[in-house]
Amino acid sequence: MFRPQTYYLIVSLIISGIVPFFAPLWKDASGTSFYFMMDIVYVALFGLSATLSLLSILSHAKRQQQFVMGRLNMILNLILLGLFVYRTLNASGETAISEKGVGMFLPIISIVFLVLANKAIKKDEDLVKSVDRLR
Repeated sequence: MFRPQTYYLIVSLIISGIVPFFAPLWKDASGTSFYFMMDIVYVALFGLSATLSLLSILSHAKRQQQFVMGRLNMILNLILLGLFVYRTLNASGETAISEKGVGMFLPIISIVFLVLANKAIKKDEDLVKSVDRLR
């Protein structure tokens, strides 16, 4: 029905576009959950990641473009992960971040599925090139 990379990209889309609404990034010392919607930078980065995943799914006929968008999405998720690490390391003691939430690990999970998608795209591209050589 679909190619394997489509499934991986759908999972990445769900992780970047839907799960952050329900998974808090962290809890502060007072026990208040911090969601990605509370900071415009996180909204923009999660939104861009979800948009790149969706565009990658929709451009299924252009494997090279899909591969490049997957790489850009990985870089975007690495930036997001770097911001999370910076935020936790920059917090002094227990004042800002008391407990890390599941949302902080979403970029890692998304990167794993993007790597799997790019691997499947590369495999498809190699298969098409080998068939073209036989003609």
